[in-house]
Amino acid sequence: MTATSVPERGVELVVIKEILGHAHIGVTATAYAHVRLRLQRDAIDALSATLGSSETTDTAHGSPARAT
Repeated sequence: MTATSVPERGVELVVIKEILGHAHIGVTATAYAHVRLRLQRDAIDALSATLGSSETTDTAHGSPARAT
C-alpha cells in the first residue's frame, strides 16, 4: 500500500497530514489533490446512479457532464 491509497480508503487529509508530519494541511492537500478529484467524480457518479440520473462525470475532462 502506498500513501496515495490512504485517502481512497476514507482517511481524512488532516489525519494523513499528522501521520506524515506535514507542517501545513496545504502540503497534504496539494499532494493528494488528484486523489480527491477522482474520489469526487466517483461520488458524483454513485449519487447519480442512486438517484437514477443519466448525468455522470466526464472522466476525460475531469468535470461534470451537463444534461442537455
